[in-house]
Amino acid sequence: MTATKISLETSRDWLMRLVTDETFLYVIKRLLQALLTIFLASALSFFIMKLSPGDYVDTLRQNPKISPERIEEIRQLFGLDKSWPEQFWLWLGRIVTKGDFGTSFVYQRSVSSLLWERIPATLLLAIASLITTWAIAIPLGILAAIKQNRTTDRVLQIISYAGQGFPSFITALFLLFFAQITAPIFPVGNMTSIEHAEMTWIGKIIDIGWHSILPLIALSITSFAGLQRIMRGELLDVLRQDYIQTARAKGLPENRVIYVHALRNAINPLITLLGFELASLLSGAFITENFFNWPGLGKLTLQAVLAKDQYLVMSSLVMSAILLIIGNLIADLMLKFADPRIKLEDLN
Repeated sequence: MTATKISLETSRDWLMRLVTDETFLYVIKRLLQALLTIFLASALSFFIMKLSPGDYVDTLRQNPKISPERIEEIRQLFGLDKSWPEQFWLWLGRIVTKGDFGTSFVYQRSVSSLLWERIPATLLLAIASLITTWAIAIPLGILAAIKQNRTTDRVLQIISYAGQGFPSFITALFLLFFAQITAPIFPVGNMTSIEHAEMTWIGKIIDIGWHSILPLIALSITSFAGLQRIMRGELLDVLRQDYIQTARAKGLPENRVIYVHALRNAINPLITLLGFELASLLSGAFITENFFNWPGLGKLTLQAVLAKDQYLVMSSLVMSAILLIIGNLIADLMLKFADPRIKLEDLN
């Protein structure tokens, strides 16, 4: 009996510490704010679609084999005969009560199953681009700051300016042309080869990686250029601080001054930008996927918009909003982890 009482008291103490913890309260607050953001994103996407002329059944009317009676049945089946507010609230109600995002008009399948098929491909491209961008841009930004106003710094600045001058779609066009003249070295189209199913697991990984090279480059160049410049500027600003000059005066090795004392403070603003970086990568992935026929969420969304597949469009945009919210939340928590002095409430 005593052991049970002690266990209950321990559990109660742990629960009290959890619900009063700053990080826990911050996450709960952000998630509650996210619900409003997701609602507004879904409502905005719905009414923008409805304001555009026509709907899905308009394309069916062009087919003489489909009778007007059948078209009216389809309208009733998908709820298109109801008013705009009724359609929106019915769709939202099904999500809340049943977790049902509706049925795709074009694919005649559950929207949820379509999204789960495409989201991994988009996340793979975006996360791989994020890792690649940071792995290259941060060291080059540090190098440019250390070599300020020297030849190395000037060359890196030219590269960063050139990279920022090429949007993702321009870079994608150049890479498509490059793939054409070097074919079949760099595959374009889909994310796997025809014989992918027969490969070993290592072969499958290599196959997907090889197909992702060009989309990855197209997606990473602009982000890499901007991040490199920010890293250079932040590190130069920190290196001018008094405590850095004091560390040097004490005779600390230059590498220790840069990589231990300066870099830790210079990296914080970049962690803050991580959420925005993920947002730009996801929007860039939408463009890149269509150029390289990458089977991700962006390509699916564009096809749904063109076909007026409203439930698929709305669900895709809601899912994109959720990914962005998660990305920003992770960035805030990483910033708190990197510098415990920062208070989460100051990040709002």
